[in-house]
Amino acid sequence: MSYGGDEGAGVGFATARGRDWPSVRQFNIFLANRLGALLNVVKRFETTDNRIIALTVVDSADCAIVRVVVNDPERAYEIFEQANLPFTESDLLVISLPEGNQPLLQICKALLGAEISIHYAYPLMVSHDSRAALALHVEDIETAAAHLQQRGFTLLSENDLNDGFVE
Repeated sequence: MSYGGDEGAGVGFATARGRDWPSVRQFNIFLANRLGALLNVVKRFETTDNRIIALTVVDSADCAIVRVVVNDPERAYEIFEQANLPFTESDLLVISLPEGNQPLLQICKALLGAEISIHYAYPLMVSHDSRAALALHVEDIETAAAHLQQRGFTLLSENDLNDGFVE
């Protein structure tokens, strides 16, 4: 008998952990809705070269969820752990906005064609190859990524965020 191996499993370990699509990690930080709470999170990056490149806040009367994308997620993970901040991670698609007058319309139409719902979206605060980018949380990231790539959209990976972004 084998313990911990993937013998006989329908999906091997490499497949279960691996990704066949570009995705970006987002950190979801849970904060009390108090004066200075967001500043406390942002200040943790003040003395590092790890930059917050996207941020959105979902606010309620008692608490907030701060969603951030950084250029070095491994180091951000350590920062959040050392600060004892309650957080989770989730995957996003980051799309370089296509040429044209209505790039959001193009993206929404493409996802509708694949019957993929967008849970939420927010812009990045930096550009890639002089083009704006959009972070998307969707219901089926793998299908959405494949569908968007088949239609010629440029999806960005964590490496793109770390290497190729300019202010």
